[in-house]
Amino acid sequence: MAFIDPQTLMLASVIIFLGALTQGLIGFGLAVVASPLLYIIDPQLVPVPVIACGFSIALITLLRERTPLKFNGLQYALLGRVPGGFLGAGLLIFAPQAVLGLAIAFIVAAAVILSIYKITAPVNKITLFIAGVLSGVFGNIAAIGGPPLAILLAGKDAPQFRAALSIFFVFSSMIAMLILIVAGLVELKHVWLSLMLLPSVFLGSLVAGKLTNKVDKEKTRMATLVLCGLSAIVLTIKSTLALSIS
Repeated sequence: MAFIDPQTLMLASVIIFLGALTQGLIGFGLAVVASPLLYIIDPQLVPVPVIACGFSIALITLLRERTPLKFNGLQYALLGRVPGGFLGAGLLIFAPQAVLGLAIAFIVAAAVILSIYKITAPVNKITLFIAGVLSGVFGNIAAIGGPPLAILLAGKDAPQFRAALSIFFVFSSMIAMLILIVAGLVELKHVWLSLMLLPSVFLGSLVAGKLTNKVDKEKTRMATLVLCGLSAIVLTIKSTLALSIS
């Protein structure tokens, strides 16, 4: 197709497959793995197609686990996604591509650091709303809305939050996409790109289901964090060079 060459589409499909596989194995990874790598090969692949893929894998998880429709307090984070999403969309409209690249690299680096070092914070309506705002900003720039909530819920003995997260990500992806549509940032090419990448999501989830009891999840997690860290460094270098040239 005119808006993407076959080699780039094939590489993007492999990246989405690896992201979906990682998420299926260790519970996170689709956007954190895919967004920086996809932005490096073709910026139009972030954030809309990644959000669509993230919505799909969250929906698969929701249907597979048959989680009851209970938000358990995360509705306040969903409310925060709305102003945060519009702020993120504004940055997409007005910020240069290289600046967005640096923002994505920063978000990925923050996600890696927060996955290694646990930070505790009280869970209440205000902190959930603030986490939702940050999630909206990160989600609409880079399709990575998880880290703010990961900080808030890390180490909490609250299985009801974990059960509600898949529901949260289904609805937050819908909010993010609606905001991007309202902001005029979703084009027909993004719809086609999303549809062409969806088979990789399903395949990655399927393979993860077959491997879930056969791989060392901690080693997989560490390898994922190393990959994300390296991709953030490469994206930072590429974006910095682009800024210096312009």
